[in-house]
Amino acid sequence: MSDIPEGQYYTKEHEWLRIDGNEVVIGITDYAQHSLTDIVYIELPGEGEVLTDMEEFAIVESVKSASPIFAPFAGKITAVNDALDDAPELMNTDPYGEGWIVRMTLDDPNAVSVLMDAAGYKAEIGE
Repeated sequence: MSDIPEGQYYTKEHEWLRIDGNEVVIGITDYAQHSLTDIVYIELPGEGEVLTDMEEFAIVESVKSASPIFAPFAGKITAVNDALDDAPELMNTDPYGEGWIVRMTLDDPNAVSVLMDAAGYKAEIGE
């Protein structure tokens, strides 16, 4: 079974969002990292990039495949987890902590209310 923490939001694309002040922190879920297996590289976006709804902003490469990561909502990237450049495996070992990908300010902070909570995500992935 996947680790699916309460108090976060989840997308059908297997990303998590955690509200932190006026920003959201975004990463991939434990389910996603298990599906990808060993993550070996991530192509990160630049800090300050402005994204539209569902715009691809990163690519995660594993020994198995390459997968795009999408911005669930429009907004601006305020921070990028540069530690992933040297240690992309953090997304495997600590997907909800040190393995976060970006921080963003959203054009519409209330948009997250349409996302799944932990129970909804568990149902989505059949757990």
